[in-house]
Amino acid sequence: MAVVLWHIELSHYNEKARWALDYKRIPHVRRVPIPGLHGIAALVASRGAQRRLPVLELDGRHVGDSTAIIAALEAYKPEPPLYPEDPDERARALALEDWFDEELGPNLRRYVWHHTLPDDDATAAALFTSPSPGRERMLRQGSAAAGLLVRLDYGIDDERAALARDRVVAAMDRLEAELQPSGYLAGDRFSVADLAAAALFTPVIAPPERPYAPAWATPPVQELRDELTARPGGQWVHEMYARH
Repeated sequence: MAVVLWHIELSHYNEKARWALDYKRIPHVRRVPIPGLHGIAALVASRGAQRRLPVLELDGRHVGDSTAIIAALEAYKPEPPLYPEDPDERARALALEDWFDEELGPNLRRYVWHHTLPDDDATAAALFTSPSPGRERMLRQGSAAAGLLVRLDYGIDDERAALARDRVVAAMDRLEAELQPSGYLAGDRFSVADLAAAALFTPVIAPPERPYAPAWATPPVQELRDELTARPGGQWVHEMYARH
């Protein structure tokens, strides 16, 4: 039975799952629903358990949420490991994964969408990294209504977007503070903590190895990208992608 990942190309949470599959060299099929219908696709793929992607079909199971997907992949194919063997290092890695999931992921998403949704060209570039004229027409025809729904779903407005930017920068501060002498976040090798932190900083930081990266960004997003990429933590994100 094929391993199938239902995903959204742009999403950094989906990037976590893709990277884990690639890191473990697990052959799989990727399926992308029509934007705007991805919530329905998630519900169908997860048998009603999740309304957000990614969802992984694995050995007859339907696993939603990037953290749960990585846990399932660790059990399915332990080597190479993403969980440290040492109990203390494992606890640290999982705690950092959770922190970046909860603190960095939603705030980066809120900031990027706030500055991308008003521009149909930027939104199309983010959602469709390969030419898709039919889907782009559908997007433009329904952009006003879709944009309102996205703002309501993710809690996006001017005030919260400004706060989100501050929290993204604070997440970079935390990343740089948590790096160990090894250059990794937990122990002396690449782990789920490194994967989560690096993946969740995309697509604001855009390493060339990151698939499905938008061709361009709006000025506020590009400004933040330049600011973060110039920092040691931004260079670390590029290094993690280049190495792993």
